[in-house]
Amino acid sequence: MTSPIAASPEPAPVRLAVIGAGPVGLALALYAARLWPLAQVTVFDARPAEKDVSGDPRTLALSLGSVQLLQRLEVWPADDAQPILQVHVSQAPPTLTGVPLRPELTIRAADEGVPQLGAVLRYGQIVAPLQRAWEAECAAAPERCRFRLGSPVAAVKPLAGGVEIDAGIAEPFDLAVIAEGGVFADQAKKGLTHDYRQTAWVGTVTLSALPELGTAFERFTRHGPVALLPLKAGTADAPGERRAALVWCVPSDDDPVESLSDTQRRSVLATLLPQAAGTLREVGPLKRFPLGLNAERTLVSGRQVRIGNAAQTLHPVAGQGLNLGLRDAFVLVQSLREAGDLDAALRRVEWSRAPDRWSMIAATDFLARSFTWQWPGLAAVRGLGIGLLQALPPVKSALAKQMMFGRR
Repeated sequence: MTSPIAASPEPAPVRLAVIGAGPVGLALALYAARLWPLAQVTVFDARPAEKDVSGDPRTLALSLGSVQLLQRLEVWPADDAQPILQVHVSQAPPTLTGVPLRPELTIRAADEGVPQLGAVLRYGQIVAPLQRAWEAECAAAPERCRFRLGSPVAAVKPLAGGVEIDAGIAEPFDLAVIAEGGVFADQAKKGLTHDYRQTAWVGTVTLSALPELGTAFERFTRHGPVALLPLKAGTADAPGERRAALVWCVPSDDDPVESLSDTQRRSVLATLLPQAAGTLREVGPLKRFPLGLNAERTLVSGRQVRIGNAAQTLHPVAGQGLNLGLRDAFVLVQSLREAGDLDAALRRVEWSRAPDRWSMIAATDFLARSFTWQWPGLAAVRGLGIGLLQALPPVKSALAKQMMFGRR
């Protein structure tokens, strides 16, 4: 008589703590709950439960890859988002004369065979549907999904084979993902940090309808980059007008914007923008933020993983901070789901994210630092480089793909 074959033990659930209920933290929680059956996910955030995030006006630029990830989660607010159909990059004078290359670069979605290069929307418009989706997951599977709003995490302590989260009471978890980062000025210094001594003035501007719908602009000036991100048309917009989110970077030691009146700011900004942007009609109230690089040298430390701004806070010159964080979240969940060993999966995340992460850190850091270099002819050389990209379609297309999907 043969003895029965013992059944394989069921895999143990993995207790996952996500610290931070911003776009990256909530996206990670949803990925894990839907794609990784072993995950038991708890999201912690200091934000009070009664606080409404839907009205947060901060502007976000998402790449096409990020749009597709959120579409996969069925949380993409298509009606609120303004698609980016083309990006216009240019160098303000002085530029090289007598060179048959204009210091301008235009990347079009149609040329890349995609419906859009990315999209622009408000912070509240992306966090609100993510939060609703997570609350629905918690209601449908309370044994697997928990939402701890109003629960600031005081400490994350390493344990043998896990971590302890102190958020009023101490709770053990197998893994903690830290996804709350904040802005550069409020952060503790990480392994790699540099104060660019630059300030970003941000707000909303109104333009004539000359720019093609869905055009984003980046203008390199002697003080720093100026970016315009197209906003979705609203019912209050006058005919013939378009609104855009403004990011205006200047030196913080000798800030040329701070002392100007609203009228003077509009006059100065109008001289900096390319002709293709149309006529600048109005500049709304501006807020300022110090800029710097603050990055961890590694994403993984024991059973703690940092993603998004908790891992790297970048200069906004490339608009890639949130996109990098969403790719961190997706790769992390994929690796955890596919690997039987948690620590092996975390090692895989570290090396698999390194090329995308460090190439973006290096590129934005180089561009940001270059605006502080007082080298004769530097602006002209930058303009020549922009013109060369426009003249080399395969190189321009490779750049477009990296901006849409990251380095693969």
